[in-house]
Amino acid sequence: MDAGTGGVEAAVRRCGGSASPAAGDTDATGAAGVTCCFLDTYGAGLGMGSFEWDLRSGELLLDDEGLALFDLRRDEFDNRPQSLAVRVPPGEAHRLDVQVSQAIKNGDCGYGAYFRVRLRDGSLHWRHTQGHVLRDGSERPQRIVGILRDATRELSDSTAHRERVEAEADRRRRTSVVQGTTAALAHARTVADVIDVLSDAQGLAHLGASHLVMGLVEAGRIRLVAEGPPEGYVPGTRLTRVDEAYPMSEAVRTLSPRYIETPEEFAASYPLLWPHIEHLGIASAAYLPLIAQAKPLGVLGLLYQDRTGFTQEERTVLVALGSSIAQSLQRAMFYEQEKDLAQGLQQAMLPRSIPGVPGADIAVRYRSAAVGRDIGGDWYDVIPLPGGRVGAVIGDVQGHDTHAAAVMGQLRIVLRAYAAEGHTPATVMARASGFLHELDTERFATCLYAEADLSTGVVQLVRAGHIDPLLRLTDGTCRRVPVEGGLPLGLSAEFGRLDYPVTTLELDPDQMLLLYTDGLVEEPGADLDDGTQALAEMVSVGPGDLEELADLLCGRVDDGRGDDDAALLLMRRRVMDAPRSGGRLQQHVAPNDPEALAEARHMIRAAVRAWGARDRADEIELAADELITNALMHTEGTAIVTLRVVSGADRRLRVDVEDSSSALPRLRAASDDGVSGRGLLLVDRLADVWGVDSRGVGKCVWCEFIVPTRDGTGEG
Repeated sequence: MDAGTGGVEAAVRRCGGSASPAAGDTDATGAAGVTCCFLDTYGAGLGMGSFEWDLRSGELLLDDEGLALFDLRRDEFDNRPQSLAVRVPPGEAHRLDVQVSQAIKNGDCGYGAYFRVRLRDGSLHWRHTQGHVLRDGSERPQRIVGILRDATRELSDSTAHRERVEAEADRRRRTSVVQGTTAALAHARTVADVIDVLSDAQGLAHLGASHLVMGLVEAGRIRLVAEGPPEGYVPGTRLTRVDEAYPMSEAVRTLSPRYIETPEEFAASYPLLWPHIEHLGIASAAYLPLIAQAKPLGVLGLLYQDRTGFTQEERTVLVALGSSIAQSLQRAMFYEQEKDLAQGLQQAMLPRSIPGVPGADIAVRYRSAAVGRDIGGDWYDVIPLPGGRVGAVIGDVQGHDTHAAAVMGQLRIVLRAYAAEGHTPATVMARASGFLHELDTERFATCLYAEADLSTGVVQLVRAGHIDPLLRLTDGTCRRVPVEGGLPLGLSAEFGRLDYPVTTLELDPDQMLLLYTDGLVEEPGADLDDGTQALAEMVSVGPGDLEELADLLCGRVDDGRGDDDAALLLMRRRVMDAPRSGGRLQQHVAPNDPEALAEARHMIRAAVRAWGARDRADEIELAADELITNALMHTEGTAIVTLRVVSGADRRLRVDVEDSSSALPRLRAASDDGVSGRGLLLVDRLADVWGVDSRGVGKCVWCEFIVPTRDGTGEG
């Protein structure tokens, strides 16, 4: 009911009702009549009355008990809600109006409210009303019927009401301690996280205490790990025995909470401790053993300045609080044990040191994610290979646990073994995929393998579902190197797609190749390409020193902005030690094109003489001619002939002949007729070194000859 109708009338109009009777409306008095009849019969003398409010006409009917509750006589009330304003203060009337209006507007069936009335003698008394909203077939509000009762005994005055509200709030606060603390500990992953949550000012607020101490049980002793605020620390209690006369020790020994309800009890029970904390004004304390699986993990002490004694309800809440903290502590301990195991396993699997590689500067980094602190399967490796070559590997095994670290270690070993056996990069990747597929695991791995010939700068790259590398040029600019890729390791073997294409690039002196895992560029909610571009920009403006640059690039993970582990490998071709190019000529020779073949022979002859290799001109021309002839006879398509001079420890002239066939040539004995089979034998006898490089689609057969320098010596 209401002492004013402004808000109610507006609510009625919004609901489609009318403030005046409409023609044809029936008088819905059934529910109201029953209510009034009941109260007339049984409510008299009980301090309870009834009312019926016609929202259409605005008429409010009160029975005699209802009028008495407002201290009104029948002749003082004209059945209008506004007439009650003489007894209902404006603030109370407004509060009632809001509640009734909200019930009508929201479609509620009823409402209930406490309010005060001012009697004839000026005193304020509490009343309580409950109303039921009656609606027509269109759900439009028509009437409100309800009861009034005297709530003075329940709420004698505003002070009693406030005390009741405060008591209810205090009860809710106590019961929410466990919920608040549990919520705060939800993200605690380590023991340090648990300690941080409990010992800071917000943690004390959650626990409702003025001071806190916490200790962990270790080998029959209690090691103090937290005290808050710090001025509550008691000297000599950093490490105490379980059998000493301290409340924390008693809680651990008995596996039961220890409640200290008064300062006098504290002083009498613990005379060694009390003199050190008496100045803090402690009035009571609760020491809770932190027990998980019947084993004491630690103990939590909560000290209070503003209370004495503990009710049974409060003790129950504190026991639940200790159980919640113990579970979080046990979870954190298990996590740290697994993390330490995984870290040890991963560190054992990663190379302890990077071997020195002539002709290159190399820097590597591994960073564990600061957010989450999980251990993953990221790894790197550097593999020295014969002939001035080096293999560089970066990879990431699916998952963040000890199993991922174990799989990573096995993959690193087999990749190194396959590369050292002399297999081509594509074969190394295919065999590694087959190995992972045969392991008893459902994990897959992404990987990028780069094999660099540091004498020529030729780098062959094979990618298995991994991120493209970056290349920093000599002018400092950095760009992504698109590498045609295959499926991740394990998946390619499962689906029978083991043909990994090979991408080739030339790494000039002072250029740097950057291999990395996605933890360095990936961030939740951000696009991976944006992260790669940002990394490229950092590389462009980064320092020239590789070690400093590696630290700079890993700064994102160190600062906690990454959610994943990250591995990084930087390889820069060295300027002084790397062989320097002395010239380069290239000729395409198509099948059935004798003129092109003649031009290639002429190019080789002229270049050999121009580059100071006249003494070996016949050997070089004959070997090159044999390689070109083999390419044209045994393959289809054009042969590409490249002639270059490289210098380093010695000066060499190199001949490359590329074709589109993946079939690799091999040395074999000459045929009986002596017509075929002598090509590679001649090359093997004439050249100082020769070999075959797979180029994905096709191959390159090459040979090198040591030639004198311009001053006539054989030294570079």
